[in-house]
Amino acid sequence: MDDLTFSARRASTSATAKPAEPVDLDLRFRSLVQSPLRAGLLRYLNSRPEEGFDVETLMQTFGRLKLDVENCVHELADFGVAQVIPGSHPARFTAERPGNEAVADLLDHFLERRAAVSTEDQSPSVQRFREMIGRDEKMLIVFEWIRTAAKSDISVLILGPTGSGKEVVARMIHELSRRSVAKFQAVNCAALPDTLFESEIFGYEKGAFTGAHDRKPGRLELANEGTLFLDEIGDMSLIAQAKLLRVLEERRFERLGGHKSISVDFRLISATNRPLEQFVRDTRFREDLYYRVNAFAIRLPSLRERQVDIPVLAARFLSRYCAAQGLPLDSKGFSKEAVDVLCSYHWPGNIRELESTVSRAALSAPGRSIRPSDIEFLHATTTVAPITGDRLPSLAEAERTHIVRVLEATDWNKKEAARVLAISRGTLYRKILEYQLEPEARPTGRRSRETEG
Repeated sequence: MDDLTFSARRASTSATAKPAEPVDLDLRFRSLVQSPLRAGLLRYLNSRPEEGFDVETLMQTFGRLKLDVENCVHELADFGVAQVIPGSHPARFTAERPGNEAVADLLDHFLERRAAVSTEDQSPSVQRFREMIGRDEKMLIVFEWIRTAAKSDISVLILGPTGSGKEVVARMIHELSRRSVAKFQAVNCAALPDTLFESEIFGYEKGAFTGAHDRKPGRLELANEGTLFLDEIGDMSLIAQAKLLRVLEERRFERLGGHKSISVDFRLISATNRPLEQFVRDTRFREDLYYRVNAFAIRLPSLRERQVDIPVLAARFLSRYCAAQGLPLDSKGFSKEAVDVLCSYHWPGNIRELESTVSRAALSAPGRSIRPSDIEFLHATTTVAPITGDRLPSLAEAERTHIVRVLEATDWNKKEAARVLAISRGTLYRKILEYQLEPEARPTGRRSRETEG
């Protein structure tokens, strides 16, 4: 706590303290609202004076860590411009009209001034990311990493399973950076064969190949002074990796069929759900390129890692579905049994799958309440139900069960498990990610070879 805040707290709690001089009061108030978070919280509470908000709600609204929000809202309360609603558990905060006329005047002048729209509030991707934040602080920590990465041009590697929001994060970094005024160019490397890589990334001159009737700028050229986002970079071929590395080193390239060297200034953001470190060891990904793209890594948690958020996100997506259909936001809701079903599912498609599942369930539900029978999952369940009667496992269920059995039998030695399964280690890693497999807790002292190979 800084000296000014401490002085404000002492002044508000001491009954015998002399009234603060107007100049001193003005200085302390300006210091209070100098913080963008405190200023934002103060405006937010005063825009809804009849409501109360707990710290968790304010965390989600402002995308800030719990400790930051708690400190700021308590400082507002200590100054006398906010208060804790008596008897509220957890504590809920609301706006308070100061009894001191000088403070009330300062507050009125502050609220009358037009609020400066922050870069985050202007970013569509930030608004989308805030919808992905729940009660778990893991995504708020990711938000802090994004803010840090956006302050420089450092190359960023976004790691995370399918559907966890990697492109949303990439766009956030771009929109919060100094390059936001230029273009964001996204390329899906998994959908780009070698035959199209050069023409897509570098562009081509007229007559470079059959069908090249006009000059076409590539994604690199379009991303000049902006951001180039390479999604699924782990699927890039070795040939394409070598060409990308050259551009990163020289910041120059030639269009396909051209001879003129073109200088380019861009920020690189990459993303993958592949185990790149293992790919480097297997010589499937160039080590020198790996260090180029992995200057700053951001890992997105899977939805299964933050199960407490599933009911929050499901309710949020359901409200959005109702709004899109022109229905009242509370026109549909999940039954307790339906919520239990959602929480017990393993969500291999993560947030993207949850959102689509909620939309299908809302469409299928005939009444206001969504029941378990209205929920349809696209993937196999986490555990394979025992075969009883005429019930037979699906191919995905059988494959998952067998892979788990082999991994456990080899003590999670992936090299040995891949040999037994007669598949490559890369394929095994993809299956582990696809089925969201994790080793069971081992007794202390037992040797674990999970990371070997």
